Amino acid sequence: MAADKPHMNLAVIGHIDHGKSTLVGRLMFETGAVPAHLIEKYKAEAREKGKESFAFAWVMDSLKEERERGITIDIAHKRFDTDKYYFTIVDCPGHRDFVKNMITGASQADAAILVVAAPDGVMAQTKEHVFLSRTLGINQLIIAVNKMDAAQYSEDRYNQVKKDVSQLLGMVGFKAADVPFIPTSAFEGDNISGPSENTPWYTGPSILESLNALQEPEKPDKLPLRIPVQDAYTISGIGTVPVGRVETGIMKKGDNVVFNPSGSGGEVKSIEMHHEEAPQATPGDNIGWNVRGVGKNDVRRGDVCGPSDNPPSVADEFTAQIVVLQHPSAITVGYTPVFHCHTAQTACTLLGLNKKLDPKSGQVKEENPTFIKAGDAAIITVKPTRPMVIEPVKEIPQLGRFAIRDMGMTIAAGMCMSVQQK
Repeated sequence: MAADKPHMNLAVIGHIDHGKSTLVGRLMFETGAVPAHLIEKYKAEAREKGKESFAFAWVMDSLKEERERGITIDIAHKRFDTDKYYFTIVDCPGHRDFVKNMITGASQADAAILVVAAPDGVMAQTKEHVFLSRTLGINQLIIAVNKMDAAQYSEDRYNQVKKDVSQLLGMVGFKAADVPFIPTSAFEGDNISGPSENTPWYTGPSILESLNALQEPEKPDKLPLRIPVQDAYTISGIGTVPVGRVETGIMKKGDNVVFNPSGSGGEVKSIEMHHEEAPQATPGDNIGWNVRGVGKNDVRRGDVCGPSDNPPSVADEFTAQIVVLQHPSAITVGYTPVFHCHTAQTACTLLGLNKKLDPKSGQVKEENPTFIKAGDAAIITVKPTRPMVIEPVKEIPQLGRFAIRDMGMTIAAGMCMSVQQK
């Protein structure tokens, strides 16, 4: 049934406890992806544990540990359909320790719903997630001003949150005027699938209507094939099966491919999608594939598969434009944090600080600064400590964006401008 509708990957982002999982659970319920009897079962279970408000969230957080801690850890992939699209939800954790997962999730998304709780308004992670989603290339946003029930459905409170979030969006280059702001209560169901009588002052679209109004993403199937490996399994009778999402290009059975940085490769013997064999895979497809002559030790998470005649770029060094989100002190040459790019996590050393930029306009403020700090944007030269695949964002945007992490937090986000190949 999926084939007749375009597919969209949707990230749900925002600060912890602002109601992301509940919103997702509610969407799944309203679109019939989760049957009512299951919700009733969750409600009864939640009531027993004295956590009634978590019933919808539990649709998503099906991992036991998550129920007990009441937070979202893994990125749960769930699907639901609207009239126009079928969506896979990349549920992005809002909790501090999980920004890593948030990066993996957001970098796969075509659009995002940013959930901001009306009582709290903009919080630290609201900022970080908006910023990351921009740098990771999400350019379609829907804002759910959630928990309106807890704000007594106050129009003033909604307007204040809208103003604060609009300011934040402007800072990172979103046009706030083009972004729908929807007052919602995921728990009560206000403005999720249709208008709510609790917000007579709001005349805009519901969440589902806004989802239908999203633009279909262009399929980057004319770009060279790139599939970052998420994992590799050994399956009896088949052999080694890497799995991952096709970011760009098309892979067909019989193609000659190579995995970089390892350099191992061969002919594609089979492609599998949703446990069925497929003759080819196109961008957005989550696949497993088997390559003749490629064994368990030849391929691992972070490798990228591409055509033998146009292999993924392995960087000896690269230049990048970054924005520093936070850092307790100053960043100087020699700093070696971890770069998260597609599925790879690689420690990289800053070889040079080339230019400091004005983060709002992108104009050069200073050549060769001695240091950069939180709030600065900069052009830098970077050397990976071991081989890694990264592509210039102008050529293959899907493999050109990254986040920089250190000390358990996201220090910066950025994009690759040029690559000096090994």
